[in-house]
Amino acid sequence: MKKFIETLKNCWKVEDLRMRLLITILFVAIYRFGSFVVLPGINPANLERLQQQTAGGLMSLLDMFSGGAFSNASIFALGIMPYISASIVMQLVAIAVPSFQKMQREGASGQKKIAQYTRYLTVGILLFQAPSYLMNLKVTSASALATGISWAEFMIPATIILAAGSMFILWLGERITDKGVGNGISMIIMIGIIARLPQAFIQEVTSRFTAISGGGLVMFIVEIIILYAVVCAAILLTQGTRKVPVEYAKKLVGNTQVGGARQYIPLKLFAANVMPIIFAQALMFIPLAIVQYQSDSAGWFTRNMLDNRSLMYNIVYVILIVAFTYFYTAITLNPTQMAEDMKRNNGFIPGVKPGVDTANYIEEIMSRLTLPGSLFIAFIAIMPALASLLDVQQAFSQFFGGTSLLILVGVVIDTIQQIQSHLMMRHYDGLLTSGRTRPQNGVSAY
Repeated sequence: MKKFIETLKNCWKVEDLRMRLLITILFVAIYRFGSFVVLPGINPANLERLQQQTAGGLMSLLDMFSGGAFSNASIFALGIMPYISASIVMQLVAIAVPSFQKMQREGASGQKKIAQYTRYLTVGILLFQAPSYLMNLKVTSASALATGISWAEFMIPATIILAAGSMFILWLGERITDKGVGNGISMIIMIGIIARLPQAFIQEVTSRFTAISGGGLVMFIVEIIILYAVVCAAILLTQGTRKVPVEYAKKLVGNTQVGGARQYIPLKLFAANVMPIIFAQALMFIPLAIVQYQSDSAGWFTRNMLDNRSLMYNIVYVILIVAFTYFYTAITLNPTQMAEDMKRNNGFIPGVKPGVDTANYIEEIMSRLTLPGSLFIAFIAIMPALASLLDVQQAFSQFFGGTSLLILVGVVIDTIQQIQSHLMMRHYDGLLTSGRTRPQNGVSAY
């Protein structure tokens, strides 16, 4: 505690860091305030059915990522997720379309163009999702609309407001990245997730100590131990690993000899990082768009796909994660290029010929590493469903794994590292002076 207080004092002493922290807090406060600003013409007292609808299933995830704005019928109801979806699509397009590949290689100017296209695509997604959200609101909470206003005349201005609200959130996130601390988009999502934690924690404690078969204090302690273990696993996943365990190094990875110094081939157990979970989660939201948030009229398969605790949902989820792990690893790691780089730098793998044989050897290693890595990622992703087997409340179970936990861990680590770098530049001690910090490996909302 003393170390933490001392770090806060050091942060306040550094003028640039102090301003960045204050700007971050200001923009986060604006975002949280907007989450409670209800759409004009909507009576928040008549939103009980919408709030019941978002209490479970995939709807609860949407509400969590929006920080509760979804169930509040807020101007920020659609949150930042449309931008995340657009970013994922643009990443895939940049891999498959040659013109976008060329654009990526243009450096800062190319990235600026891709970012602009991503914003255009975000607007297109918003113009589709906003009417869907309003149609669901009409079905679940028709009485919430103020007297004297018809849904026909309400739809167009409300669609514009919802789209503008999400784009304003995107603007806030970009300003946090430029003027504040941490990745702004990830910070926005993290704040929305954390906003649900106190209420979820209180509900879980209450259920354990009031239910007859709830298990009481002992079961709650078991939950906390499991949660701690999962957080440690999430830290391992988000930070990645620079090399495989020593006992497998010679068999799977081998060594290179470059300039007389021993080095490992740059392969990681979690080369795809958290991207497979992000991609898979985005696809799992598709059934919601098909049935427009209504599960009553959906078939058996669709109803199961809308329940993130169902066996069918988690089987499909695991398959998608494993498939995306292989896919993302294949497109981000090029064995032929790695073999050429090793040959150019006079590197070699003992017992393997340079060139094609080295490329094939590295590809085989990647295949061996990808399977256990993908299964570990899938295990983290389905932990909320496994937690339900222990009768954990759904709101609290979301913090046992999945995208929400990985975002929380990744953003916290990234933010601490940025603060640490600011302090070390001014010769101040930070939170991580006793340990070894490593740069963040692309862990963000997308």
